[in-house]
Amino acid sequence: SWSREPPGVPRARGSAGCREVVPTCERYAVRRLPFARLGDSDVAFFERLMPGRVVTGEEEVKAFNVDWLKSVRGCSQLVLKPQTTAEVSQVLRYCHEKNLAVNPQGGNTGLVGGSVPVFDEIILSTALMNQIISFDKVSGILVCQAGCVLERLNEYLEEQGFVMPLDLGAKGSCHIGGNVATNAGGLRLLRYGSLRGTVLGLEVVLADGSALDCLTSLRKDNTGYDLKQLFIGSEGTLGVITAVSILCPQKPKAVNVAFLGCQSFAKVLETFTTCRAMLGEILSAYEFMDEKCMELVERHLKLSRPVTGSPFYVLIETSGSNSTHDEEKLSNFLEQAMASGLVTDGTVATDDKKIKASHLRERITEALTHEGYVYKYDISLPVGKLYDLVTDMRARLGHSAKSVVGYGHLGDGNLHLNITAESYSHSLLDAIEPFVYEWTAGCSGSISAEHGLGFKKKQFIQYSKPRQAVVLMQQFKAMLDPKGILNPYKTLPSAP
Repeated sequence: SWSREPPGVPRARGSAGCREVVPTCERYAVRRLPFARLGDSDVAFFERLMPGRVVTGEEEVKAFNVDWLKSVRGCSQLVLKPQTTAEVSQVLRYCHEKNLAVNPQGGNTGLVGGSVPVFDEIILSTALMNQIISFDKVSGILVCQAGCVLERLNEYLEEQGFVMPLDLGAKGSCHIGGNVATNAGGLRLLRYGSLRGTVLGLEVVLADGSALDCLTSLRKDNTGYDLKQLFIGSEGTLGVITAVSILCPQKPKAVNVAFLGCQSFAKVLETFTTCRAMLGEILSAYEFMDEKCMELVERHLKLSRPVTGSPFYVLIETSGSNSTHDEEKLSNFLEQAMASGLVTDGTVATDDKKIKASHLRERITEALTHEGYVYKYDISLPVGKLYDLVTDMRARLGHSAKSVVGYGHLGDGNLHLNITAESYSHSLLDAIEPFVYEWTAGCSGSISAEHGLGFKKKQFIQYSKPRQAVVLMQQFKAMLDPKGILNPYKTLPSAP
């Protein structure tokens, strides 16, 4: 009983415990495709294949059926927890033969409804595929299974003098395979680039159960098509990622964090220009957030901010190898920013407060969930227009929304627009969509910067991609997953 409404809404049950049609607002209605129904013989096969790692029972499966935001839910009756690529291969081979739909799931921290079932798809969890396969201290190349938690990988690497090239607010729960499958961005993209550059190779199991071993650890490999790029950002619709080879940078010896206040978004932009020019190679993050974001973090999470009284705030992180050199550069930048009036107040976090300062930005998403129902939008825009969408949306919605806030990765033009209300409202959603996507398309932006399309955005892909591109994507899907069993109802609109 897939629903836009939060859990707790009564389920309309059909013969297998799921609705055939989900009567939410018309734009999200979806009909179950003619996949086979799970039977006792199917469950028996999986129990023989992986004894003790097959989860059944409504209460036991419940947590896997609901997304992190508690905004969408499915009604899968079965969760499988393979430990090896061979087991994933056998599962998918069986499901392909029996026409059973499969929902790959990592840490289930996605925000667009891509990580939980729509109907009764079998959930294939990578939670137990959490082994580090190898790490080369000379090249900095890590090879690991897809279910490794991002934060655990970073802790392992820090002991070796390295770090992961991505950092997310959900790092304590998200899996590296899910990060790759959604092409997650995060706080370090400004410094280290996207996963499309840092991922060197993948091992993937295709829909028919065949394993594709492209788990290379080479920086340069110019032999034919770069097949791994098909699966990065494919959200589990083309294959199940089982292992990842990723290039990791050395751990910086000197990390500094500055928290600044600006009187306007124009000043935020000017500060970024000055920051990039003066900090250059040591600049690793430039995040912005508006006053309302900080108010919510203070009120709901009881976190104090080091600077107050400004309509906008900026979090700057530098990473380098020489603390004296980096501190001098940061000090010179701050003096210039204050003297020129770009920044009205600011502080450089001391060692024991660096994590707390970073948490102010990382935990905005958590604070928003305390406001009620959250409409979340992850947008890429030309940097100069980044906050205009927030302003226009506030004017459009007026008092019908509880709050409209904006924050994000200004260094790469990624806005996180969040709109809160006491509860879910069809009329409020109608006021937001498709206006938000039309506005974004009018600026030649992207309707998804880093969260993917999942279920919630798939029908809006045309605002960012031409028809020919969507058709080609559908052809790739049909070629690699002819029965459509992998994460159905997600990412792409149905083929004609």
